[in-house]
Amino acid sequence: MKINYSKVYFIGIGGIGMSSIALYFLNGGKLVGGYDKTKTDLTLSLSKKGAIINYELNSNIIPDQFKDKKNTLVVYTPAISKDNIQLDYFIKNGFNILKRSQILGVISKNKFCIAIAGTHGKTTTSTILSHLLYENNVSFTSFIGGISENYNSNLIENGQEIILVEADEFDRSFLTLKPNIACITSIDPDHLDIYSSEKELEESFKEFAGNLKENGVLFKSFDLPIDGVDYGFDSKAKYSIENYRSENDCAYFDIKYQNSICKDVKFKMPGKHNVCNALAAFAICKNLKIQDDDLVKSLGTFKGVKRRFSYVLKTPKILIDDYAHHPNEIRAIYDSVYSLYPNKKIMAIFQPHLFSRTKDFMDEFASELSKFNEIVLIDIYPAREKPIKGVSSKELLNKIHNNKKKLVERVDLTDYIVKSETEVIVVMGAGDISKEVDNIKNAILN
Repeated sequence: MKINYSKVYFIGIGGIGMSSIALYFLNGGKLVGGYDKTKTDLTLSLSKKGAIINYELNSNIIPDQFKDKKNTLVVYTPAISKDNIQLDYFIKNGFNILKRSQILGVISKNKFCIAIAGTHGKTTTSTILSHLLYENNVSFTSFIGGISENYNSNLIENGQEIILVEADEFDRSFLTLKPNIACITSIDPDHLDIYSSEKELEESFKEFAGNLKENGVLFKSFDLPIDGVDYGFDSKAKYSIENYRSENDCAYFDIKYQNSICKDVKFKMPGKHNVCNALAAFAICKNLKIQDDDLVKSLGTFKGVKRRFSYVLKTPKILIDDYAHHPNEIRAIYDSVYSLYPNKKIMAIFQPHLFSRTKDFMDEFASELSKFNEIVLIDIYPAREKPIKGVSSKELLNKIHNNKKKLVERVDLTDYIVKSETEVIVVMGAGDISKEVDNIKNAILN
């Protein structure tokens, strides 16, 4: 399929993955419109660039320009409800409709495609890789699931020879891609509302790896049971990290591969999980024949990804914002923060994401959160889901083994935090908890 449409309409246009594709088509001269349920910085930015966006779930509000079936392509995100009224209108009227993953498959089909997959780490890895490619004058366009701190965007364009995409395992979306280079950062149980078991999830990743084009290369974290070029902290990995340490809010380490070693690499995102993501990006770039010195220099200028261990304040208190929404991600955040601030008290503010995920990992969430000096929970962010009986933040709170724990209403959150004596505050969650971060920052400063 070729994209011979002059107009593209997005249902769920404000999503972090959808908005980058919308921006891509805007930049390419298409008329772009769409629906989302709330105004955000992303939708407002798209509107300023010419996108026609509505926020009312009503088929009558769809602009007339996009009711032209012959010239309009419709793209939707699986995150929306299946009974979405606008989607139903386009289906009933016979429009050509693609999921987000399918349109990425179309965009990348006749290009050299790099696809980054994994239950954790794909956004950070994709953003680091985008920065390395940009800094080394590679012709590429990347669609990433976060906002790059270097480029303040989730779409990075520097040509069209390579298309870099995040390969999302949710609803098996990544199986639409046929990459030349693929990377799998992790395979931890998740989306168990979609996959019946951990084995089924693992098989889906193996199927993704099997979709590589002829002579394609798979990079994968050392501990994964899939054949490929491995990387990690294990000295047996083809690309390995040695001499890791944290100093002054940065990570320093050596990269060893084949008969080469890059010493004292500086990276501004602390934490072993982030360093592994940087190593994956480095390994992919070596496959593209970029020189060691150039890569080390570029890693040193990487500023980070918004909501991935993002420092919001460093004084008078330390405030960190992170997208962590899985027990293993919370563990990685705790380990990183504790290694940086072993003598400070650390508070976790957590908004669970999805009733199904909270139900599936209730005990694991409780175990990881119990490690913090103080824990604050707010109500579950439901996203696309309806409540599940017996699943709530209160139920999770009851399972946390820590005397300093509390379920707090959002309206009381800033007051509660300001009164706390903890010195390091970590805000975590994949829902709308990020909207509270500026309020927390301002309350601390005032």
